[in-house]
Order: sequence, then C-alpha cells, then structure tokens
Amino acid sequence: MASLFEKINTLISASLHGLVDRALQANSPQVLDEYIRQVERNLEELEESTANVGGTVKTLRRKYEEFTAAADKLDRDIDALVLAGKDDLAIAAQSQLNTKKSLAQEYYQQWEEQNKQYEMMLGMRSKLQSRLVSIKQEREHLLGLMQLMESKRIAAKTMKSLDQIATVGDAEISSLSEQIKARLDKEDARLEQATRNVADQIDDAVRSSELERQLAERRARLLGNQG
Repeated sequence: MASLFEKINTLISASLHGLVDRALQANSPQVLDEYIRQVERNLEELEESTANVGGTVKTLRRKYEEFTAAADKLDRDIDALVLAGKDDLAIAAQSQLNTKKSLAQEYYQQWEEQNKQYEMMLGMRSKLQSRLVSIKQEREHLLGLMQLMESKRIAAKTMKSLDQIATVGDAEISSLSEQIKARLDKEDARLEQATRNVADQIDDAVRSSELERQLAERRARLLGNQG
C-alpha cells in the first residue's frame, strides 16, 4: 500500500509544464502518453484498494454495532439476574459483558482508523482523476500545436520571400502555445493546495498501517493465549 501511495504522490506532483516541454522538444506526444498510461494503471489499482478498504470500514462498523448491541442486551440481562437473586449467573454474564465491551471498543478504534485512510484514498483518487483529465486535454492541444508547427515548416520550405517566412504562423503558434501554458498554470495552481499535504498523509497512512499490523499481531497473540 505504501508503495502505491508513493507512486500516486509522484504522479500527482509531476510538473505538467515539464511533461509538455519534453514532448515539444521530442516533437512527439509519447512523453504524455507514458504519463497517461502510468496514471491509468495506478488509478485502477487505487480504485481496487479503495474498494477493499471501504469494505473493511463497513465490516468494522457492523462488528462494532453487533458487539455494542450484544453488550446492551447483556447489561439488561444482568439487571434481571441480580433482581432475581441469581448472582452466579450475573457474575458470568458480567464477565461476558466486559469482554464484549472491550471488543466493541477495539472494533470502534479500528473503524475510525480505517475510515480515515478510506477518506484519504478517496481524495487521492479524485486528484488523480482530475490530473488524468487535464493531461489528456493538453495532449490534444499539444497535437494541434505540433501540427501547426509542422505546417509552418513545410510552408517555409516552399516560400522564397524571407518576409513571408518570418511571419507565417508565428502569431498563431505563439498564441496556441501560451494558451496551453496558461491552462497548465491554472491546473498547477488548482492542485497546489490540494496536494500540499499528500506527502504527510501518505507518511501517516504508512505509519498507521504498520502500527495497525503490529497491534493486530499483539491482539491475536493475547486473545490466543486467553483462549
């Protein structure tokens, strides 16, 4: 999971300006195509992982509610047993109540932690989807710019007038290029704030996952010893 988060953070943080510049230098959209493939591949993996974590969240919540309901019933039963003078049964029921309350609390804590990670993953998915839409749009604009530049190059070869060569397509190419850069600036600004804390969130999630794993091992050992 940590590796996936790191890869997604890298993709979200990638400079769209740099990708477009490299594509222009290479006179090919392959740089953007590779980025798009990576985003789509990791987005698919993220969606699967998000669904799994979302399922775990629902399971933990259901378990918490089940143990809470069972504890509430036991609590009522103990009252009835005490009133009936059946202290031995009441003591046994009280022991069960304590166990169920403890398990309910553990499920609640796990539910809270997993839900935080689930919400973070939903946010990362949204950012990655937005990035994918933006880069696909800019790929089309870049193709248009490349075609225009190629048309100018071909036209320049066929013209004899230096004045004509100097003016053909310059304004249009410059305008289209500036439009692409302006859109990239807007995209970078829009995502800057949203992605500012992604690295911290990933670190927290990685640490949390490791702590949860250690806690799960300890819990399994302790409960196994009790059994």
